[in-house]
Amino acid sequence: FALHRYAWPACLLVTLPWFLHRRVPRVPVADVAFQRVRGRMAVRTGSFACLPDDPAAGHPDARVVPDEEALRAEVRAAVAEHLGPVLEGFAPRMRRGRRALWGMATDEIVEGLWYVAHLLGEEDRAMAELELLLPGTTGPYVGAAGFRELTGPDGAPLATRDRASCCLYYTLRPDDTCVTCPRTCDADRVGKLTANV
Repeated sequence: FALHRYAWPACLLVTLPWFLHRRVPRVPVADVAFQRVRGRMAVRTGSFACLPDDPAAGHPDARVVPDEEALRAEVRAAVAEHLGPVLEGFAPRMRRGRRALWGMATDEIVEGLWYVAHLLGEEDRAMAELELLLPGTTGPYVGAAGFRELTGPDGAPLATRDRASCCLYYTLRPDDTCVTCPRTCDADRVGKLTANV
């Protein structure tokens, strides 16, 4: 879980400013310090991409891009630039291939922002933005955001997705799986999603 504990907040360093402010910072791995025991990150900020109408477009560190699709491309590139060396470092220890590791990166991007957006009351917007960010055809990422809707016992819609990779949660609790595990059937998902409501 060391990779997850690092990658989840590392992805948010890029995706959260994009989601909230339409700014995409470049955060090379050399500009981030991670204190594993406390789970804290320190970041040296530098350049960022933004849209032409951003009030910070004239800032010396700003790289103005023409439109939303170009900004999404900046998000994908910034996360790949940061996570690429991290995944290469973890690969020999995890016995996972390139596709599986980039599937994990896809999941970290989607599930991190989805979770935070839910806390901010912006879950629907985040799901729509993530579908555009990761439509399934944007290498090196594997898979799409892939949200889908289930129906709860009371008829209410429940958002879910199938992970592109295995988070290995079952290795901690063999009798359980994560709610977005591709091995979890929809009936079990509905039970998990409504258990604490």
